[in-house]
Amino acid sequence: MLRYKAFMALYLIKDLDDDYHSRLGVWKVTETESELRSLTSIPSDELEEISYIKNESLRRQKLAVRALLDVLFEDKVYLSHHDNGKPYIENSATNISITHTDKYVAVLLNDTEEVGIDCESLDRDFSAVEKKALSEDEIDDLDDDRRNEQLAIYWCAKEAVYKKMSQYNVDFAEQIEVDEFNLRGKGELEASFIHKDGYEEDVNLRYMTFDRHVLVWVTG
Repeated sequence: MLRYKAFMALYLIKDLDDDYHSRLGVWKVTETESELRSLTSIPSDELEEISYIKNESLRRQKLAVRALLDVLFEDKVYLSHHDNGKPYIENSATNISITHTDKYVAVLLNDTEEVGIDCESLDRDFSAVEKKALSEDEIDDLDDDRRNEQLAIYWCAKEAVYKKMSQYNVDFAEQIEVDEFNLRGKGELEASFIHKDGYEEDVNLRYMTFDRHVLVWVTG
């Protein structure tokens, strides 16, 4: 019954068409907190940790992540975090990245490669991103007609790369460069990550827009 209810609430689950056998899951958070608790097989210590969160919306998001994990994994998993906040599964070698907004949560999995994912609502004002996270070249590529949506994709792309690389003190404007792209409902992005020693690593990402949200992910 648990798994049946979970599938009823699932927004998207997809095995990605890449070389790394990644799996993407998206959950639309429409349930009450008590309904989400009933859907999940969350370990008691993690449930206790979530109960300390004062913000109800954030508690629901955390519980929705757990409900999504119940769908993506056959066995019960134990979710934890490194000191830098990067999530990992204690009883599985599968790499994981997590993102959540008030309305959606998403999880990206890969058995061998580090991954990164980020989601944002397009109803948010992203004007601050231009000053704190974009290079001069990226700013020059912005289109005034769809500026906020472009900024959202830039931000999500840089967050996804940041999560994948899992390094401290990353300068988004200086170390993560996203190439110019044509804004569509979905597509590919090319970016580069410049390590502290100067080594430049190419990164390929994908994105999709849905229900006034942007989702960007990177695998391999």
